[in-house]
Amino acid sequence: MKRFLVVLLAAAAIAIGAQAYAHHSFAATYLEDQSVTIEGELVQFLFRNPHSFVHVMVKEKDGSQVRYAVEWGGAGQLGGQGVTRETLKPGDFVVITGSPGRNPADHRVRMVSLRRPKDGFGWGQRPGEVVD
Repeated sequence: MKRFLVVLLAAAAIAIGAQAYAHHSFAATYLEDQSVTIEGELVQFLFRNPHSFVHVMVKEKDGSQVRYAVEWGGAGQLGGQGVTRETLKPGDFVVITGSPGRNPADHRVRMVSLRRPKDGFGWGQRPGEVVD
């Protein structure tokens, strides 16, 4: 009976670990070996778990306006790095660098760094500022 319980617990641990790993498979959504920079007006900041999102209205080369969804760390992780729900406001002009989404039509980016030129606020260049 003990042996069965040990095998059952080991199988459960492996299954839970596999789910956590699958949740963090950014490579399935983003081209992590590429980089893109977007700049524009912040439309919405969703400060939440498991991942926060920044929505930015970007003026494309053809003059059209496109809304980008930028995936960032969770509220708990960002809070430990000094970011709060009050850090970014609609109307802020931001410059974001990140990994582009695999499907260009989705207009998605995985955050690597963020800059707000008006006051010099920045995220992503100091030790510990990463998205897990």
